Amino acid sequence: MSDTSPTTPGPGPEPFRLSDGDLDDLASSLAKTMAEVKQHGVILDRLGSEPDPAPAAGQQGDGASEAEAADAKTDGPASVFILALGGEAYAAELAGLADWVNYLFLPVYGREISTMRPWCAQWHEHPEAVARLHALWLAWQQFTDTEAGLSGPSTWHRDHLDQTLAHLRAPDGPFAACTTSANRPNHRVLATPAPEQTEVAA
Repeated sequence: MSDTSPTTPGPGPEPFRLSDGDLDDLASSLAKTMAEVKQHGVILDRLGSEPDPAPAAGQQGDGASEAEAADAKTDGPASVFILALGGEAYAAELAGLADWVNYLFLPVYGREISTMRPWCAQWHEHPEAVARLHALWLAWQQFTDTEAGLSGPSTWHRDHLDQTLAHLRAPDGPFAACTTSANRPNHRVLATPAPEQTEVAA
C-alpha cells in the first residue's frame, strides 16, 4: 500500500541578508543617484524655462538644405551663457543664479567686505558681475557632478573660483565704486567706455 501521508514542505529559501559593508555601499550609491537626479532636475528646470523654437514655415523634407537647417536653429539661444539669453529666459536664469549666489556662494565664500575686497548687494545690476558669477555657477554645476570625478570640486576651486574672486572683488573690479563697509551700503555702476564712432566717407 502506498504512503498517502501529506509530504512535509522542505525548508523555504533563506532570507537575503546584506553585510554592513555592503549596506554602506548601497546607501552611498543611493545618495549619489539622488544627487544626480537632483542635478538633472535643475538642468531640466532651466531647459524647460527656455521657449521652444518656433517651427519653420512648412515642414522640412529630407532634402532640406543646410542653410535652411541653420536658419531653423537660430530661433533658440545659441548658448547657455546668460549674456546670450534675453527676455524671460534671461530672467529665469538670473533668478536661478541669484539663489545660488545668495544661498551657497555668499555664505561660504563671501568673506569680509573691505576696500581691498569690495562687494555689492545689488551685484545683479553689474553686467560684469552677472557674467562672471554665471560662468562660475555653470562650472560649479559641471565640476560638482559625480561624472567630474573625485577631483572635480578641487578643480572648480583652483581653476574657476579663485580666478573669479580675484577679478570680481579686486579694488578696481566691477564693485570698485560700491560697498566697502557693511555699515555704509553704497551702489554705483561704473560707466563703461563708449564704442568708437566710425564715420563713413561720403
